[in-house]
Amino acid sequence: MKNVYRVFLLLGLFLPLFFSISCKNSTYNDSLDIQEEFQELLEDQSLNPQQRYTIVNQMANNILAKKDFQSAILFLTNWVEEHPDDMYNSYWLLMTAHAYLSLDAEPVAEYYFDRILSQSQDLLVKGTSIHLICLQNLIQISKTPAHRIKYFNELIDKFPQNVNTTELYLRLAMEYEKDSQWDKALETYSLFLEQPDASTIQIPGEPDAYKNARHFIDFNNSSKDWTFASLPELESAVKKAIRNYDWRSLDKYKAKVNFFSMSWKQDEMDVNSQEDFSMRVWMRGNRIRYNEHLDEATNQNEAYLRTYGWSTYVPVWYLYFRKVNFPVDPDIHGNWEWAGIYMGNKL
Repeated sequence: MKNVYRVFLLLGLFLPLFFSISCKNSTYNDSLDIQEEFQELLEDQSLNPQQRYTIVNQMANNILAKKDFQSAILFLTNWVEEHPDDMYNSYWLLMTAHAYLSLDAEPVAEYYFDRILSQSQDLLVKGTSIHLICLQNLIQISKTPAHRIKYFNELIDKFPQNVNTTELYLRLAMEYEKDSQWDKALETYSLFLEQPDASTIQIPGEPDAYKNARHFIDFNNSSKDWTFASLPELESAVKKAIRNYDWRSLDKYKAKVNFFSMSWKQDEMDVNSQEDFSMRVWMRGNRIRYNEHLDEATNQNEAYLRTYGWSTYVPVWYLYFRKVNFPVDPDIHGNWEWAGIYMGNKL
């Protein structure tokens, strides 16, 4: 009876601090005394699981209040090891993982978050699933595409109501790309594009998400027969067609996916930038010329050829050549394509 009274006395003192990790009004010696009191109470076999949870939680928080993360880790992991049937073990391991995060030990924290998912039952903390908390943390700290793929899929499958599935489809597809799982990447990019908000969603760090996904899928579904093995080959073919006023060849060389014609201020995915036209209209009756060398802005992935004489109003066109980035098809990846036209002099 005496022990039960002490339990309720201590719980009455500490329940207002249930989710706090500060004991500002306690001296160091007082804290030690309190921890010893709690430790003695834990040995009482008459405690129910909720009473035991409250005591263990307060003991852990008392240690964390002093930022003694190593001691907190030792206390919590020992408890889990000695009490494998404790229904709150997932919470103690969650606290352990966060303690490792506080020590900047992300790989160890990742181990504990993943351990909770695979070995511990889910619990709610202030109405939030512990498994959801673990997955959200794992997405942030995991560095391995294969692991991140696993976590993204679990988030989408188990917690669709708690996450933005449109964004997660995009990020999952990108992870499949990093892991060279091209079929899965194509499948997941298609799922992303099917979402009603795919074209309007703002995804942090991915301002061109919709454009890139659309290009990836459309390029995969195309013939890709307009590409050239090298930039010199593409440049030579285009110059020859201009010299010969061979508009049919120029039409053939133009990329059949996302070819744009626009001013330097427009966006290439603007609807008005994607209007298809034949070079015949612009070559007829005009004296077209081109610079001997590519523009100085040319680099290993992009090239610009200045041409002029196309019209009275906008005589200067820069033909834009781009290296193909499509590792899905090794025969095409690294080729060059004529991807668009910038109309007017460079800004």
